[in-house]
Amino acid sequence: MTTAATIAITSQNFRTITGHAGKARRFLIYTVEADMSVSETARLDLPREMAMHEFDDRFPHPLDNTDVLITGGSGDGFVRRMARRGVRVIATAETDPEAAVHAFLAGCLKSPVPHDHGAHAPGHACGC
Repeated sequence: MTTAATIAITSQNFRTITGHAGKARRFLIYTVEADMSVSETARLDLPREMAMHEFDDRFPHPLDNTDVLITGGSGDGFVRRMARRGVRVIATAETDPEAAVHAFLAGCLKSPVPHDHGAHAPGHACGC
């Protein structure tokens, strides 16, 4: 059986989908087989310097081996940076990682909930 896709999920607690993808260091890795079966196959717990916000793009990164990255939120710069690495970034309001993978595969993953930028504290960089 051949692998159809590898999907990374930002999850700082290894239970729910979290945002701020550029600073995320913990990821759940799901493998989708050709028959569309899904399984969690790895967990990445990266050191601070491996967060994409800090990472030197001249070097390979563990996320390079993924096809899709699902996150609670990321900025446009992160999306472009990952696209250059061959990884498609999808933001979602879904919080359950496995449900998000199945919804993504079915083409019905919930979009993120818009929020009021005026509600942020001064200097907050949400990546919106």
